Amino acid sequence: MFDLKKKNVRPRKQDGETTYWLSYSDMMAGLLLCFVLIIALTTLHSQMKFDQKELELNGKEQELVVQASELDEQKKVVATQKEELEDQKAELAAQRELLLTQEDKLNSQEATLNEQSQLLAEFEEIMKTQQAKLDRIIGIRSELIEELKEEFSGSNLNISVNEKTGAITMDSSILFEYNKDELKDTGKTFLAEFLPRYANILLSDKYKDYVSSVSIEGHTDTQGNYLFNLDLSQKRAYSVAEYCLGDDSAVLKGNQLTAMRDLVSTNGKSYTDPVLNEDGTENMEASRRVEFLFNLKDEDMIREMIEILNEQENADKTKAEDKAEITESGPVAGAVG
Repeated sequence: MFDLKKKNVRPRKQDGETTYWLSYSDMMAGLLLCFVLIIALTTLHSQMKFDQKELELNGKEQELVVQASELDEQKKVVATQKEELEDQKAELAAQRELLLTQEDKLNSQEATLNEQSQLLAEFEEIMKTQQAKLDRIIGIRSELIEELKEEFSGSNLNISVNEKTGAITMDSSILFEYNKDELKDTGKTFLAEFLPRYANILLSDKYKDYVSSVSIEGHTDTQGNYLFNLDLSQKRAYSVAEYCLGDDSAVLKGNQLTAMRDLVSTNGKSYTDPVLNEDGTENMEASRRVEFLFNLKDEDMIREMIEILNEQENADKTKAEDKAEITESGPVAGAVG
């Protein structure tokens, strides 16, 4: 009985413990379930946030890819622009070099132009001076020719005065026999009357400073050969000079003789300058002649200046650049006007 009571008490104690542990385990299970739920929710929330972030990241990556692509395109554009810029720089450098070269040429041309302008101004000044001399020489020559014409127009001497050149022409038949070079008596008389009057005018105070030379020229007709006529014309010119200016000459005296000797030269022209008739045929008689020609000082200068003026006129007519060169001209041939 005792035992049975013991047994009855124990089971009741066991039932109480069991109830206690069941309640505790349930609580723990519920707590665990809460933790699981919390963890699950946290995990789900994290997963959702992760997925969202991943989506955002993918979007960012896509944006980065697009931006990278755009950047590559921009790099290509920049590279192209850089190449173009380099080409433009090179072209600019070439143009600058060309500009510098052109500037150097322009400076050189400007310097040349200034030099030419200065030369032109100097040339114009020279031309003014020469023009004044030319006017004076032309005036002197015209006056001298006029006085010669007046001097011999009323004389009985068979001579002619060229109105342009002032050359005195005398018929050789008065001075010489045909094909001869020895002066006739009538020729000596003719020269003795002619030359003093001629010298009086040329050596007068009005003209003596302007006369540079006097040439005695012999001329023949075209009959015979050139050398024969050349020799004949030279000998005739020399015979006139010998008679008028020789040591035993009675034609000129004193200072006149000395002055004329300083001026006179002789020249034979053969038949190179015949006298022609109006129909173009040769006048044989008129071609056989002796001429006295005077030259004035500065005539070489005048001839050179006339040549320059002619060159400039031709350049203007052809509209070409004026590159006329000033050259020294030789002595005036023949009778100078």
